[in-house]
Amino acid sequence: MDRRSFLKTSALGGGAAAATSLAAPALAQGKVTLTMVTTWPRGLAGVWDSVERFANNVTAMSDGSLTIEAKAAGELVGAFESFDAVTSGQADIYHGADYYFVGQHPAFAYFTAVPFGMTAPEIMTWYYAGDGMKLHHELGEIFGLKSFLAGQTAAQGGGWFRKPVNSPDDFKGLKFRMPGLGGQVMAKLGASVQVLPGGEIYQALSTGALDATEWIGPWSDEKLGLQEVCDNYYPAGFHEPGAALSVACNLDVFNGLSPAHQKIIEIAAAEDHQANYALFISNNGPALQRLKNGGTQIHAFADSIWDAFGAASKEVLDGFMDDELFAKIRASAEASMSSTAGWVSVSDATYAAQRSRVMG
Repeated sequence: MDRRSFLKTSALGGGAAAATSLAAPALAQGKVTLTMVTTWPRGLAGVWDSVERFANNVTAMSDGSLTIEAKAAGELVGAFESFDAVTSGQADIYHGADYYFVGQHPAFAYFTAVPFGMTAPEIMTWYYAGDGMKLHHELGEIFGLKSFLAGQTAAQGGGWFRKPVNSPDDFKGLKFRMPGLGGQVMAKLGASVQVLPGGEIYQALSTGALDATEWIGPWSDEKLGLQEVCDNYYPAGFHEPGAALSVACNLDVFNGLSPAHQKIIEIAAAEDHQANYALFISNNGPALQRLKNGGTQIHAFADSIWDAFGAASKEVLDGFMDDELFAKIRASAEASMSSTAGWVSVSDATYAAQRSRVMG
């Protein structure tokens, strides 16, 4: 694919090309303000923290010469309209989970999470020491974006259910909220998959529009109140073993920034990525204990369910292999994951098992 030709001739590319006039950042007395749309409601635990940290990083590092005006989902555009708002020039930059945009290209999932994919440390290794960032840019630039990872939720839970699930058949007809390629896996198992933004999950569970949902992890889920409407929680899931968040700037806007401001966006995003990971890890353990103390029933999926997840995941991923860029990104991610595991499996994993055995 000639990506520059694609950008000029496609509908999405045309919107991006027109962005020079539409997405001009606000200028005042030598200062630049970028309008950021997000896929998150204001104040949502963990993910909105990531938005604020990125914006604050940019302001501090630029000494106030570059600022980010963050808009929560629904304040300027809806959560899932963020991508189009930036490619069309309605906004300058978005913060979100790129797997919400697999309809634009399935490879965007690799920059959040894919089924049976990378853990958070593996994503960081691929992105910063391998080809991950370069491939993120290559994919984003097709749509007139400059993309960077900017947030990390760590491993996400398998979900909340009104009733325990004991076999793969229990997913048939289940109204289940799960975005990204994981949602496509659940559809193969017979679930009625819903893709809702975070701000709509509680209401959907309360009214019975959903039977089950995944969100993030114990801390964010507790803050959302999911324990109030579902009793059964599965902490381990197949779909997001380490879920990254992203910022993506309109490419014409990004190219119009000074080299210093461009670098500030890149470094602010990277710092947000690692800090957000620590934030989730530090809060999830205490939150899980509070959920247990409050009566939440903690479960683990049976091996037969994990097997079904695995078989369906392979089908979903293999189904996109006729797309050259998807195949390229998948091969790069899996090669990095395999290489990383070669060391981690004989070092970190062994140490953790022995520490638990020896130290209790």
